[in-house]
Amino acid sequence: MAWFVYMLRCGDGTLYTGCTDDPVRRLAVHQSGKGAKYTRSRLPVTLAYQEEAADKSAALRREIAIKRLTRQQKMKLIEERERSL
Repeated sequence: MAWFVYMLRCGDGTLYTGCTDDPVRRLAVHQSGKGAKYTRSRLPVTLAYQEEAADKSAALRREIAIKRLTRQQKMKLIEERERSL
């Protein structure tokens, strides 16, 4: 089963990073206001970035690595992904 790391752009302009095995379902949960406590008060949220990981462990490691990046580095990651699509 594939796992994914994602970043959401919140209504206040901040970024939220998480991981899931079902990105479509998880985004819907966040958008409904029933997701993470952080995103509940920062609606609306939109998917800004997503990458696939081999398994849950790899996804969690990558989530931690992304969370350690500066905002500028995260924005660069998002922009590079958008250009590659």
